[in-house]
Amino acid sequence: MPDSMSEQLQQDMECEGLLECFHGLKQLDRKCFQALVDTDEPLTVDEIAAAVDRERSTAYRAVQRLLQTGFITKEQVNYDQGGYYHVYSPTDPSKIADDLQRMLNDWYAKMGQLIQEFENKYEGAETTQPVEG
Repeated sequence: MPDSMSEQLQQDMECEGLLECFHGLKQLDRKCFQALVDTDEPLTVDEIAAAVDRERSTAYRAVQRLLQTGFITKEQVNYDQGGYYHVYSPTDPSKIADDLQRMLNDWYAKMGQLIQEFENKYEGAETTQPVEG
């Protein structure tokens, strides 16, 4: 990932890159999210792990990161004889997009404040170039 904002603006980015850019998600997280999007039914962690060819514990960590960001939802399914398990589904893309837009607006406002603070702090500190003679 590029270090500076100018480097980020110059690189080509796909929409899936927003998952990494906004939330620091990893490539595996993207794969798990894609596996959920590609199916019509909610999936268990074991099914997600199989879809991305990873160990259950590794897939579980990715699922937890996706849950934290709100990109997926969790539902409890109860067995008739007692007990339960969880299945996961992708969140509605329009809700995710709204959340990303809100986060971007917050970031933009914060950057605007910092730029204004910078200007206020250094406005009177203009230096004059020494005259060579």
